[in-house]
Amino acid sequence: MKDNSNTTTHVLNTQTNWEELYFYQKSDVIYQMSFAFCDRFINLYKDRTRDQIIQAARSCKQNIVEGLADGVTSSEMQLKLLNVARASLKELKEDYKDYVKSRHLQFYDQNHPKYDGMLKYCRFHNKLEDYEPFFSKWNDEDMCNYAITLCHMIDKMMMSFLRKLEQEFVTEGGIKERMYKVRTGYRQQQEVLQKKLESTISIIQQQLQDSQKQTNYWKEQYNNLRERALKAYNLQQEEIKFLKSQLEQINNK
Repeated sequence: MKDNSNTTTHVLNTQTNWEELYFYQKSDVIYQMSFAFCDRFINLYKDRTRDQIIQAARSCKQNIVEGLADGVTSSEMQLKLLNVARASLKELKEDYKDYVKSRHLQFYDQNHPKYDGMLKYCRFHNKLEDYEPFFSKWNDEDMCNYAITLCHMIDKMMMSFLRKLEQEFVTEGGIKERMYKVRTGYRQQQEVLQKKLESTISIIQQQLQDSQKQTNYWKEQYNNLRERALKAYNLQQEEIKFLKSQLEQINNK
């Protein structure tokens, strides 16, 4: 529903299908990759980093879902939860970087022979099925570098998405503002409709008055015509009566 100024006046935002968003798809990849990484390379009982990595990856994915779901009614909550997802993502990225540093592994920078292939693959592949076959093949250095790269890309995509949401919030406001706009717009429409109805009623009343005047005019014309016709008829009857009496007198002579 829109008002006369073309300002959007819907209350509920459109539900975003997060499964179609690349940053959500990549967040699902990073969550499943983190599970596989921890199962293969982090001791279940001796290293608390295992739980921290898995929980950070889960928090990123789940807060994306919850934030976009809450965005139907609350832009504020949506922005807040998506930022929580980014914070968890950054925590996850630091855990992977710490793993590389503490094990004296290599970061795949621009000078590394695997850098270009890794960057290209992460850029153009988003879904779990694109990565899952490698979870059992990559070594820990490969998995860390792919995870760090994915974290970086997810963060950039989410920042772009957050800026889009920010602009929507600036132009459309939150749910309270939208509710006010809807209610105000509805009342304005009712006022416009009432004025149109009042104008229509006034026109109809004038037409009725004009019709009544015409009816009275033709009624008066009819009565005048009827009165003249009766008068002519009576005169004719008197004349006929007079002529009959004359004929009777003539016949009696």
